Order: sequence, then C-alpha cells, then structure tokens
Amino acid sequence: MTAAREVMGSSYMHWAKTRSAAKYNLATSGLGNVKLNELRVSLDDLELTEGGYGYQPLIQLIATRYCVAPEEVVTAAGTTFANHLAMAALIKPGDEILFEHPAYEPMLALARYLGADVKRFSRRFEDGFQIVPEDLDRLITTKTRLIVITNLHNPSGVLISDATMKQIGEIARRVGARVLVDEVYMETLFEDSPRTSFHLGEEFVVTSSLTKAFGLSGLRCGWILAQRELAKRMWLLNDLFAATAVHAGERLSVVAMRQLEGIGERAKQLLDRNRQILNDFLDTRDDLEVVRPEFGTVMFPRVRHGTSERLCDLLREKYETSVVPGVFFEMPAHFRIGIAGNTDSLSEGLTRLELALDEYA
Repeated sequence: MTAAREVMGSSYMHWAKTRSAAKYNLATSGLGNVKLNELRVSLDDLELTEGGYGYQPLIQLIATRYCVAPEEVVTAAGTTFANHLAMAALIKPGDEILFEHPAYEPMLALARYLGADVKRFSRRFEDGFQIVPEDLDRLITTKTRLIVITNLHNPSGVLISDATMKQIGEIARRVGARVLVDEVYMETLFEDSPRTSFHLGEEFVVTSSLTKAFGLSGLRCGWILAQRELAKRMWLLNDLFAATAVHAGERLSVVAMRQLEGIGERAKQLLDRNRQILNDFLDTRDDLEVVRPEFGTVMFPRVRHGTSERLCDLLREKYETSVVPGVFFEMPAHFRIGIAGNTDSLSEGLTRLELALDEYA
C-alpha cells in the first residue's frame, strides 16, 4: 500500500463529528438547519426513484442561477463529495498540485488520498489571507496539473477579488493546469445571480452547495461547474462512486431552490447581526488578532502569545463552548469561530470565551 493510500479519512471531520458538540457551539460554519415544514413541501412534490445522469429540473435551476449551460452542471452529495468527484476527475496519482495554506483539512486529506504530489503556497495573516499571485508564479511548473483554493477562504472567510482570480487563471493557463475553486461560502454574499470564477476562463472548475449559507445541509445538494467534456467525464466517474443520487433529496432540493430568496434573506439578516456582535466583542480584546471579512460565516482569530490549544480545551471543558482549534488548519495559534448559529447562543458563547481568555492569560 502506498503512503498516499494510508491516509484514511479526515482528522477534522472526525473531530467535528465526535468532539465539536457543546452547549454553546461556535465551531459550526453553516446556518442552522431549516425545518422541513418551513419549505412548504407536500408529499406530492416527492418521488423515491429516478435514474439517469442528474435530475433535470434541479440541473436546470442550478444552470439558470449561475448562467451556465445545463451540460456544464454535475450534481453531487454536498460540496464535500463535489470536491472529491472533481478532484478525482482532474488528477491522477503522482500529479503535482498547488494547494493553499492554511487549508480546509478534508480537501487536503482528499488530495493526498488520491495520490497527488502536494505543494503548498501561503495565504499569510500579514497579507490579510489574500493570495499573492507572484507566490504561485514562483511555485508553478510544467508538471503542475491543478491549483486548489477556497473562495471565500476557509478558515478565514476572506474574499478573493476577481482581478486576483484572473491572474491565477492566467498562471494556470500558461502551463495547462486547472484551478479548482470551492465556492460554497460565496453564497453568503446573497447575490441574485451569484458571482463565480467559472466565467473567468476554461481552466476554472467550481464546486458549491446549498449547505453553508441556507441551512440546507441535510439535502446534500451540491454541484460542480465544469466545461462540457470534463463534466461528462465526472458523470461517468460518478457511476463508480454513487451511481445515482437520492431522488427524494433531489426533489426536495428543487423545492428549496425555488424558495431561496426568502431563506436567503433570513440568513443574511442573521449573519449581519451576528457579525456585528462578534466585531463588537473583538473590539474589546487586545489579546486577539484577526482579519475581519465582510462576508461569510467564520473568522479566524489568533492569540498573541503561544498556541490556542489550551484555550480551546479550557473553553470546551470548563465553559461548555466550542470553537475549531487552529491545528486543524495547520495554524496552531489560531482558532476558527462561527457566527451562523442562534444569536443568543453566540452572545453567551462569546461571554464564555471572554472568561476563558482572561483565565488563559
């Protein structure tokens, strides 16, 4: 067995499923789940079974939303599986890829599991976690097959400008590489026609879902935007992975997408309110440094001294509050805090974080 194949699973996902729960959970990065009865759905909207390559009403809604052709849409079970399917179609074992740092650990673990030769480029705190195209230019080679980034950045929530994305595309195009962009948090801009790097050039492949911005995680409604021939390759590869989707989930996703305006407006109000609460809290702390994004569901503070490990343990064990330790993003001085939960829980969690920080000091 190769070293790549020995990497089984994701340390972050294991922690999230077994250790992140707390009375005041500030670790989650997605909106709280929409209740089924809030979707205004009836059993007449549902059927259990349908085969083929994607449910066409769902594909058409996604295509219309992003101004792409239906043939450029591949549906998948959430952004996580969309990333898996896209990356599996884009690279083969031994291929060189450039991967951002800090990174969302499950994507990095996936790249290594697929046998990629992973090289890293930094998104530095001192640069506001922006990508510096010159760094990519120095690292890329004729062997590079893929550049992997998140936009909004996970874990910092930082938005990459279209100008920078175009530069990244030009760098990739020069060596015949692709750019895989996980855009799931871009939905928190709540634009009528969401911006996407897919329209910046043929080298871009984009993944997203309804999960983070709309509280629809349970639907597992994800997708890939890719050029037609590449999309066709992904559909055929998916015959080995999932065969067909859960059709009732596809039908529910159609119902949800037709109601996104109302769901999104409630989500936007919550995030705007909670982001202000977190910013007000951060204004009171001189023991934390943080890049403060305008959008998204997370921020990524760092403690000014030492690492955050003991703080995170203290916060969870004594103060019943969880955040994501920065070690899962290879940044041990940081921790990720989510603002997508209930406002009262966020406020109480921040009160407890204040107590933990004072004790930690």
